[in-house]
Amino acid sequence: MAKKDTAKDGIGETIKTVVYALLIAGVFRTLFFQPFWIPSGSMKDTLLVGDFLFVNKMAYGYSQYSCPFSACPIPDRIFGSEPERGDIVVFRHPVNNSDFIKRVVGMPGDRIQMKNAVLHINDTPVGIEAAGEFVEVFEPQGPQKRLPACKGSVGLGADCIKDKYIETLPDGSSHSILDVRVSSADNTPVYTVPEGNYFFMGDNRDNSSDSRFPQSLGGVGFVPAKYLIGRADRVIFSSQGRSMLFFWTWRADRFFKKL
Repeated sequence: MAKKDTAKDGIGETIKTVVYALLIAGVFRTLFFQPFWIPSGSMKDTLLVGDFLFVNKMAYGYSQYSCPFSACPIPDRIFGSEPERGDIVVFRHPVNNSDFIKRVVGMPGDRIQMKNAVLHINDTPVGIEAAGEFVEVFEPQGPQKRLPACKGSVGLGADCIKDKYIETLPDGSSHSILDVRVSSADNTPVYTVPEGNYFFMGDNRDNSSDSRFPQSLGGVGFVPAKYLIGRADRVIFSSQGRSMLFFWTWRADRFFKKL
């Protein structure tokens, strides 16, 4: 009996250890940092397909969407703080329940408009400076095997080229943006951001379904504060292959890259 009791005690301890580890991991993920893998090219060249990062969930406080499966019993938001213009934010799409990552360009009360592919904030164009080209290989990218958007038509394995610019926001912060082609989103009506909401755009301007597009058409529209999950501050790991296990596809120059 003693051996059986000892075996049972060992199994029980193992189960308790696993349960405690899962609980600690769940608390860590809920309160502090959430892992996020970049699945699409909407934030190129700031974020590339296959970048892996941890999202700082302490940055903006907590809501229902801070917990896995949206299980937090929080009606609105607690310990909330406002993002800064230019922050890269992970948020829950208000309609389709997916996690998105975009840049905040419009704050509550702002008037946002695109004119000839230039962002205007409160009737003033942001600073724009040409910065050459962003070049990548035209090939399937990441686990979803999506092909990148390019200027003109190119064949598999050829250079996929996009014009690159440095955009400077009113607070003086700068980041790169990409332009691929003339699109309907290059000229928009004026969007007035409601109180408690934010306006998001992807840095890859012609390959981003963001606040320029209404939710009824699959876009993001205005995003209420309760849907904010956290701020992306740094790329931890990056792989251009279909799996992080393919070490020959790792992008070592992007490890721990500050955003």
